[in-house]
Amino acid sequence: MTMRFATAMRRATKLTRRARQARLARAVKARTAAKAFQSAIGGAMVTTAMAPFSNLSAGTQAKPKPRKAAGKTKAASVRKRASPVTPRRDRRLSIVLSQLRAAKAMMPSPVLLSGPASPSKSPVIPAGAQYLERTHSCSTGARDFSLYLPASQPDGPKGLIVMLHGCTQDPNDFATGTDMNAIAQKHGLAVAYPAQTSGHNAANCWNWFAPSDQARGGGEPAVIASLARALMVEFSLERTAVFVAGLSAGGAMAVILADTYPDVFSAAGVHSGLPRGSANNVLSAMSAMRDGGQTPALSSVTRSRAAAIPDRDMRRIIFHGDADSTVHPSNASQIVVAVVGDREPAQVSPKSASGRAYVQSDYALPNGTIDVELWQVDGAGHAWSGGKAGGTYTDPKGPDASSEMVRFFLAGTA
Repeated sequence: MTMRFATAMRRATKLTRRARQARLARAVKARTAAKAFQSAIGGAMVTTAMAPFSNLSAGTQAKPKPRKAAGKTKAASVRKRASPVTPRRDRRLSIVLSQLRAAKAMMPSPVLLSGPASPSKSPVIPAGAQYLERTHSCSTGARDFSLYLPASQPDGPKGLIVMLHGCTQDPNDFATGTDMNAIAQKHGLAVAYPAQTSGHNAANCWNWFAPSDQARGGGEPAVIASLARALMVEFSLERTAVFVAGLSAGGAMAVILADTYPDVFSAAGVHSGLPRGSANNVLSAMSAMRDGGQTPALSSVTRSRAAAIPDRDMRRIIFHGDADSTVHPSNASQIVVAVVGDREPAQVSPKSASGRAYVQSDYALPNGTIDVELWQVDGAGHAWSGGKAGGTYTDPKGPDASSEMVRFFLAGTA
């Protein structure tokens, strides 16, 4: 979703097709190389060695050649029975070595056909801080994650933000683009960046559109919540100091976690995301991204699991650019309506920052607490507002989403 979901799916299909074409090309090169080897050293051992390449053509078995009709190839049969004239081979060592080197150069190089792309460069961190690579496993799955620990915190971090990247991104890219580590450093917060992989989604998207990943107690939400719980124990953190935020597919997953795990997270930041239950498969996901629309009723299983969630206050801050052509801007309003119902905003404030105008709408509970903030940024596309150019899907113009999210998160701990 940091790219159009349909585009992501088409890209995955193209990559698969290209992988098959690459296998075919390697098969041709392998056969050519085998002939070169055979010419150099007689071929008997090379034919055996090259056998594994014989079925690489588009991943299918080679089809047998059809037999020619009888009676048409008498002359050909005669030619076939005749002994071919075999040219003399030059057996000098220098010539053989030269042929071997030429054949080796033609051999296909190893190509990674599947698995994660090369990771982005690690973000720059302040002196004394740590940026660790870890893995978390639980009964519902496992994910690698990067963990930022602030400097000058002898008693440990004061809070935790779980940051969920968008499609085609990874933790390093997301950390660099959002600059969340620098903001967290100012407030003594830890930041965890779980990594989605191509093994779970072809475009590295969190599977926000899958029913099994929209409910409490299973799928990706359970893995992420379990990761947060483990870090809460490690750093002796209370729920009021634990938050989740994400962009695009990660923003949609942050919405799901806010809805299904309010006993783990106390606030959520959503940037260019979608409401929970707005899709239940790939086709409906593309529709929700393209057109928005009303959030459909959740399944009975989802409702029954939701009923078991402890009653906790959950606050949300939502950012969305009104020129977003990847995730329709109306999705932001749908996220808000799902929470506030028919409540009117307590305050609507037109403002501007760093060259972009925006409208901030605050929604208050009866006790006056602001539980939802909606930031609609004029002219912004599918990108993190106020982000850094070193990361993908960032817009240096407009309000600083990272700073505003942390400000909103910490307001609930005062």
